[in-house]
Amino acid sequence: MVEEIIKKDFAENISLRGRSFKGTVIKKFPKRVVIEFERTIYVKKYERYSKRKTKLHARLPESMSNDIQVGDYIEIKECRPISKIVHFIVVGKSTKTKEDKKQ
Repeated sequence: MVEEIIKKDFAENISLRGRSFKGTVIKKFPKRVVIEFERTIYVKKYERYSKRKTKLHARLPESMSNDIQVGDYIEIKECRPISKIVHFIVVGKSTKTKEDKKQ
């Protein structure tokens, strides 16, 4: 289903491969979105965990542009490089679970 949506929006086939991430939309442009999510990194020197934020740009298919707004929690998947900064495509909306809210 996801690949069908992407095939409709692009003239060529784009295969989804590699990593997938979930995050909150912080910016929305006509054909792309920027998502942000937190990750924890272990700092060996202090024997503690540190929180870091990561921002990723993703291609927003035209069929999903009305459904996704700033503040939504979405899932993106890796694809071939579409432009200089865009290497991901929006797959769909996700719902936050109780585990996601705690982190």
